[in-house]
Amino acid sequence: MKPVISIGTQDFEKVRKNNAFYVDKSDFIKEWWENRDDVTLITRPRRFGKTLNISMLKYFFSNQYEGRTDLFEGLSIWKDPAYHSLQGSYPVIFLSFADIKGTTFEVARSSIIQKLVKLYSIHSYIKSDAILRVEDWEYIKTVKTDMTDDVAAITVNYLSDYLNRYFGKKVLIFLDEYDTPLQEAYIHGYWNELTAFIRSLFNATFKTNDSLERALLTGITRVGKESIFSDINNLEVVTTTSEKYAAAFGFTQEEVSAALDTFELSANLEKVQFWYDGFRFGSQRDIYNPWSITKYLDNRKFAAYWANTSSNSLVGALIMQGAPDVKIAVEDLLNDKPLVTALDEEIIFSQLDESSEAIWSLLLASGYLRADHISDEEEEPLYHLSLTNLEVKKEFRKMIRRWFKKPSVRYNDFIKALIADDIDYMNQYMNQITETVFSSFDTGNHPSDKTEPERFYHGFVLGLIVDSGIHYIITSNRESGLGRYDVVMEPVDKNENAYVFEFKVFTPGREKTLEDTLKAAHTQIQKKNYDAALIARGIPKHRIRHYGFAFKGKKVLIG
Repeated sequence: MKPVISIGTQDFEKVRKNNAFYVDKSDFIKEWWENRDDVTLITRPRRFGKTLNISMLKYFFSNQYEGRTDLFEGLSIWKDPAYHSLQGSYPVIFLSFADIKGTTFEVARSSIIQKLVKLYSIHSYIKSDAILRVEDWEYIKTVKTDMTDDVAAITVNYLSDYLNRYFGKKVLIFLDEYDTPLQEAYIHGYWNELTAFIRSLFNATFKTNDSLERALLTGITRVGKESIFSDINNLEVVTTTSEKYAAAFGFTQEEVSAALDTFELSANLEKVQFWYDGFRFGSQRDIYNPWSITKYLDNRKFAAYWANTSSNSLVGALIMQGAPDVKIAVEDLLNDKPLVTALDEEIIFSQLDESSEAIWSLLLASGYLRADHISDEEEEPLYHLSLTNLEVKKEFRKMIRRWFKKPSVRYNDFIKALIADDIDYMNQYMNQITETVFSSFDTGNHPSDKTEPERFYHGFVLGLIVDSGIHYIITSNRESGLGRYDVVMEPVDKNENAYVFEFKVFTPGREKTLEDTLKAAHTQIQKKNYDAALIARGIPKHRIRHYGFAFKGKKVLIG
């Protein structure tokens, strides 16, 4: 019988009981168990089966599901008789931080506390005088929603001890989406408070826990060790470039081909590859996002399914506020030019504001970029990065376009006004868009009025790429003549006008008005001979138009 397409089901038991479409990943159980690592952190992009796989581990190992062999019969893991006796044989503590998305530290902390309290409710069967001592009962009474940080930090550690005594066996701990609250903390500006709280919890849970057999954590990012893992020396970290578990998350080419056969869609294989192929884990190439494939099988239409499952607010903010070299690299990536850079896959959130390497690390971990090649250099390896696939490229273009498409202003109108030399409308438009868009790109750490204005205008360059890229070649911050221009729009048709833009910040010590700043912009274009590169490529001098952008905070003067 053909399986049913079930969208968004992440509970392993529900998938198996309902004959839902499922790609057998049960070999992951064997691979993880036989690696024998004490504490494993596996990072994968969103919608790559992390939650379903960790749910599978729970149903396989937890003694609360002893005898549920029906869930695994017919799967690869059940072909090995040695694993039959392991099913339902361990006490398991299971946690998920996927839904902890508070906008304040108090809300996030409260959400975590409630999950810890619920753990004690789930395992209330251990509350027996035969197992617990007087001091244990005294501690358990303090595990409630108003408990202190010190009490919260040791909740999982103490629960592990109680379960160990009750069953005579050490525990397995599974934590899904460990980094969701951490990303929210960075975005909303309470990073230091939350990392201090989680560091204490993780240290007691994974480092000093004598009742721990093994643990597995999943997430999108490998958060910097000094943030929350500083005391945990027994941690095995598996990122998207690691060889371990390379085929355990996401669909391989063989699995996608088999799925297309099952649903009689094999004729569309080539187009499926064109849209969705491109993820790479370790040396395993041709990995597909499960969400996109499942949605395609259900809808039988090609669309950017995976890219549409997140607001991408952090990614958008980092690119928009990033330094000019970030904008240039994004321009190149959108034009299929690879980015070669050093980076550290351990993401240090405190560096995201000033380090382009940290931004590329986040984009790699999040699945927007893939590592085509990592070259061995004497000092440090260089990552050769590109946009993952067509779906991701479409989302990047859409994300950039959304920055400038507010209900009251249309970005295409600016291009039309530029070509028509309608200075009045260009000024009206740009002043309106700085008011409506400028404050949108705020990570929560730095108020928008302190964001460097130059970075906003280089974000504006990306908008130009999206809506005029068919007719113009857009470059920014490149060398020409005696200096580096801000933006150049070079027409594909040499008979059309070319445009050179120079952005200038009002400087009170040198200029009295924005008009003076505008004159300084035009003077720089002339003195630095920014037309040189255009003329060298066959654009006549009389076809090159100069525009200065003078700005003071959010006020703009174009001329």
